[in-house]
Amino acid sequence: MSNINQSRRRLFSRRKSNAIRPPWSRTDIEFTDICSRCDKCIQSCETDIIIKGDGGFPEIDFKIDECSFCKKCAEVCPEAIFTDTNEQAWQLIATVNDTCLAHHGIWCQSCKDACDPRAITFKPEIGQAPRPNIDLNACTGCGACVAPCPNNSIILAASDNRV
Repeated sequence: MSNINQSRRRLFSRRKSNAIRPPWSRTDIEFTDICSRCDKCIQSCETDIIIKGDGGFPEIDFKIDECSFCKKCAEVCPEAIFTDTNEQAWQLIATVNDTCLAHHGIWCQSCKDACDPRAITFKPEIGQAPRPNIDLNACTGCGACVAPCPNNSIILAASDNRV
């Protein structure tokens, strides 16, 4: 039986990555085929949320901070990776999972306090802690709600069902 190194084998996989790429990244391309990994977007990010991810390609890490949509990443990139920055940055929306403290009777509204567009509201309920509701039309996908969550209960994911 041969000893196959699975981590090296994955280097050659053409499987799409789950990584969140910088805002305005084109979706009609294979990001890793065009990105030269020059790190200019990483260096220009004003909130330092663009990090060097798998294979050295830029990824967004909302556990660090939020995206301010400053457009600097798109402006400094020498490759044809970005779309028009006057368009919507991406199709990301926040979702709250079952580990949310409010779902366990604990009063917490740190995500609401961090949300500038006021996309997160809490509906009072009799005998329970208020639970978060996300207005999908108001959510910009900036990620401001992710880092302050004490239970890591918020993720940003692509959504094709915006109204």
